[in-house]
Amino acid sequence: MAKNVKIHLADDHQIIIHGIQTLLDTVPNFQVVGFSLNGTTVYQDVVNNKADVLVLDISMPEKDGIEVVKEFAVKGFPCRVIILSSYDDLKLIKEIMDMGVTGYLTKQCAGDSIIEAVQAVANGEEYFCETIREKIFSHATKNNPKLNTYKPNVNPLLTEREIEIIILIALEYSGKEISEQLFISTNTVETHRKNIMKKLKAKNTIGIVKYAMNNHLVIY
Repeated sequence: MAKNVKIHLADDHQIIIHGIQTLLDTVPNFQVVGFSLNGTTVYQDVVNNKADVLVLDISMPEKDGIEVVKEFAVKGFPCRVIILSSYDDLKLIKEIMDMGVTGYLTKQCAGDSIIEAVQAVANGEEYFCETIREKIFSHATKNNPKLNTYKPNVNPLLTEREIEIIILIALEYSGKEISEQLFISTNTVETHRKNIMKKLKAKNTIGIVKYAMNNHLVIY
């Protein structure tokens, strides 16, 4: 049975809150337990209703989302946080993730990704919507001559994130470098590495590199 997930929404537009709640209410184990219309009340609201996940808009009145995250960082995160924003600036995203946020969605993709995002961060994972994840990966591999920009067919068991990590491993990025480049924790990188090895039946990192080369994910 899936674990119940209590969710708090913070946005200054009630119509957006209503729209997100309508989507989340379609998931049996999700429960929206409250909402905030300005940033000053978010921390106490979340503490009071014991939410597991906060979906937080950056553009909030009185105290914006970044200030709220800074407050969480000082006082301790009472829940996991997903940022919902119109901005896709990588410098801003990295700054926010470094403070302890675990998910980032643009408002353009929220409708398609919000359920998946909430479930992922509730399970202790980091989450980016597809457009942000692709932008981060493109920046991480920018101008690398060994990257094959053509995407061949690969093992259908592999996720897009796992394929990206296979490529970075084959491009000789260390676990720490992958963590820094993809804005995810080293523990997440290691979890992905173990899952990749299991799916590929690889005994070590050399097996991952061979897979990348044999499937033309990188050019040597």
